[in-house]
Amino acid sequence: MDKLVIHGGRSLNGVVQISGAKNAVLPIMASTIIVPGTYRIRRVPDLRDTRTMIRLLEIIGCTVQFEKEGLVIDSTACNNPEAPYELVKTMRASFYVLGPLLSRFGYAKVSMPGGCAWGPRPINFHVDAMEKIGAETELVDGYIVAKGERLSGGRLEFEVSSVGATGNAIMAAVGAVGDTIICNAAMEPEITCLCDFLNSMGARISGIGTSELRIGCGSTMNAADVDVIPDRIEAATFLIAGAMSGGSVSVDSIIPEHLSSVLAMLELTGNKIDIGDTRVTITKRGRPKPVSIETGIYPGFPTDVQAQWMALMSIADGESTITDTIYHDRFTHIAELNRLGSDIKLRQNGATVKGKDHLRGAPVMSTDIRASASLILAGLAAEGRTDISRVYHIDRGYQEVEKKFESLGADIKRVRE
Repeated sequence: MDKLVIHGGRSLNGVVQISGAKNAVLPIMASTIIVPGTYRIRRVPDLRDTRTMIRLLEIIGCTVQFEKEGLVIDSTACNNPEAPYELVKTMRASFYVLGPLLSRFGYAKVSMPGGCAWGPRPINFHVDAMEKIGAETELVDGYIVAKGERLSGGRLEFEVSSVGATGNAIMAAVGAVGDTIICNAAMEPEITCLCDFLNSMGARISGIGTSELRIGCGSTMNAADVDVIPDRIEAATFLIAGAMSGGSVSVDSIIPEHLSSVLAMLELTGNKIDIGDTRVTITKRGRPKPVSIETGIYPGFPTDVQAQWMALMSIADGESTITDTIYHDRFTHIAELNRLGSDIKLRQNGATVKGKDHLRGAPVMSTDIRASASLILAGLAAEGRTDISRVYHIDRGYQEVEKKFESLGADIKRVRE
């Protein structure tokens, strides 16, 4: 098992090329099941999660090649509408195949999902959505079995906006014989990317980027190619690294408007932010000012940046609060940050952070993707050596993270434990 060894205190400077968005590519990969054909998906990050989705698609019957420019997926021979426990337990996004399988085969058998060990993320929104558009569902031996050879379409009203359930509902609805309306739909850029891709295949989705989506029926769909949007969470992570340990750090090949809430908060910390068409540069100006945040659905502050923001506030010049309104127990990183000298106290679905003028290196343990990122950021800012174990978590969401930080001047190495 690998670990990361960081000798902190070095200034970060330079430019980082941001990879394609993990949370966009996974549903796009799943959507290739809907219509038989050959698809080319460009700007695909080489991650544990994309590799897991490849294995799942191959079990279903796809042929997948990972080439220099991205993925080539041939879904022509798909013949197995089942997603086994062995894969779905390792990555919650595997559940994205439910809608596409139902759309193509009128049948799906998908294991209850797994993934990061935090947060009550029930699948009832997904299941309810399938039923609203005409499927029959039941739970059998830990598997969701959905049947609906002729999905009728329908009207869905999500009680809580859900990215995963919105994506699954869209992918099922494009194969229905009636129109579908999704109210309180997720507006995240990753959902917009999925909708644009499905429309390029011939679907008729309107209201893209709003909370009400309309999926028309009766369209003829064909295979298509797509460029995956840049990963706004990876970009935010490197910008926060610049706020903690810069220098001057630029993230390139991005869409700045996807980062508007994060950039607004970073500016309040006193850092200089320069925004271009596809690049954002942050220049550190002393110790960051304390800025309290509350996560929210897009375009609010992303829950996937909550842990990294906590690392930043650990060295702020004062006290701040961090509240997560999306997942109430996504705070396993607090104990590990405190091992590095942070002063963080948990209170229900939020935390109070008293900034310190410095952190100190220590052995710590990753618990999920974004918690891992927060520990790297804190370790880079800390005095002395930090060892981060269980870095397979970071490999699920960040491609070659240590090499990208090395390119900025960090002293960070991957070693075998």
